Amino acid sequence: MRVYVPLTLHGLAEAHKAGELGPGPLTAYAVTPGLREWYVSDDIEELEYAALNRAAAGSLRLLAGDPAAARRRVVVAVDVPDQDAVADPDRVLLPSALGEVRIASAVALAKAAAVHVDADDAVGDVSAAAGALGAADQGDDDAQFTVDGAEDHELLWYGVQEIPNLIG
Repeated sequence: MRVYVPLTLHGLAEAHKAGELGPGPLTAYAVTPGLREWYVSDDIEELEYAALNRAAAGSLRLLAGDPAAARRRVVVAVDVPDQDAVADPDRVLLPSALGEVRIASAVALAKAAAVHVDADDAVGDVSAAAGALGAADQGDDDAQFTVDGAEDHELLWYGVQEIPNLIG
């Protein structure tokens, strides 16, 4: 199963140094039954794109919690055995947890298929979105508009071999 693990650039650097994403448990996003039902599509590429976007939102939450982090969302796409990605049955119906899965233990970075990172031109919008996230969560429409501005930016695709250039 392909899962999408939200990180920051610092988290990516730590994973690169350790050779693994972890320690567990890891929160990731995948094509779950709940995500399929919410997205109403049978196209696996569209569903995986939706899971990637959910992970990008998870990365934004990590950035909001770490003011010192570089303001670029980071998502690592990793292939894990199906049984390793488990959805929490108590959270499957929560809109904020659509596609969310837990992976109990660390995952070797060698299992990563790709890394997705914001382009330099997204930094301003991502920074503003990270700052507005708390207010958006409280129902502030203007703050939600700011958060949506970050979501307008597509994450760029990088091969795993490009990680040293991303973190350097």
